[in-house]
Amino acid sequence: MVKVKVLVAGSIGLDEISTPFGSVKDVPGGSATFASLASSIFSKTAMLGSIGKDFPKEKLKVFESKGIDLSALQENSQKSMRWKAHYGVDVNVAHTDLFEANALAELRPEVPEQFKELDYAFIGNFDPDAQLALLSSFKKKPKVFVSDTMDYYIKSKKEKVLEVVKAADIALMNDSEARMLFNTPNLAKAAQEILKLNSKYAVIKKGEHGCLLFSKSTHFSCIGYPLENVLDPTGCGDSFAGAFIGYLASTEDFSEKNLRKAIVSASAVASFNAESFSFERLSQVTKKDVKERVKEFKEFAKF
Repeated sequence: MVKVKVLVAGSIGLDEISTPFGSVKDVPGGSATFASLASSIFSKTAMLGSIGKDFPKEKLKVFESKGIDLSALQENSQKSMRWKAHYGVDVNVAHTDLFEANALAELRPEVPEQFKELDYAFIGNFDPDAQLALLSSFKKKPKVFVSDTMDYYIKSKKEKVLEVVKAADIALMNDSEARMLFNTPNLAKAAQEILKLNSKYAVIKKGEHGCLLFSKSTHFSCIGYPLENVLDPTGCGDSFAGAFIGYLASTEDFSEKNLRKAIVSASAVASFNAESFSFERLSQVTKKDVKERVKEFKEFAKF
């Protein structure tokens, strides 16, 4: 039996999404949903989150079919988290129309005993107090802890968000969040502020324009994949994060050279996710698919 290598913790809920290319209602979403599926492409993954009584049980079979351990999944009598959003011509920007925490507010921030000694963990973009509580419930700090955040918590709990960044080995955030958190329009300066908080690396996501990796002495820029059939960018950042931690766990190599490979592989996975609504395309992606798309990335970057 394959042992779990990665714990992914975050939100799980039901989304209502509208983009210039269509719309869907009551489809699975949330940071843990996308990140777990992406991580499972590379490593045996466990998902920690909270669902409500209305979450469609048949959708849990999708996670099980990918070998994801659901023993840390919490169920309660409330409704599942709900997020309603729309995208305009600029699909890098999601406009939130409705957010209801529901079951997410009842999440018990405790890592189950069987996962307390895992070396790889991603804690997605939910309440920073819960993120810190989850981290402290490990018996020892994971070898690689990756964090994410969102603008809502930067506005409401900035100091706690900074504590999470300080605790992380790799702090992920998108470009607008980095600018907001450190009050600067300059992403290179924002990255240096992240590194000053003891993160070993800073990774700044830029949506369809790729992402940036910073260490104290170097930086790496990964291009975005030029998709022609974008349907829904929801979950692409979480797919990136999950694939990133899953790749690192599969290689057990934390060198900067391997982090660059992890970023390109994660960018490839995120590009697949944008090809459908919810996780329909992501749940079909194989490691072979990722390798083929990574080859394309190499061709794009030649000069």
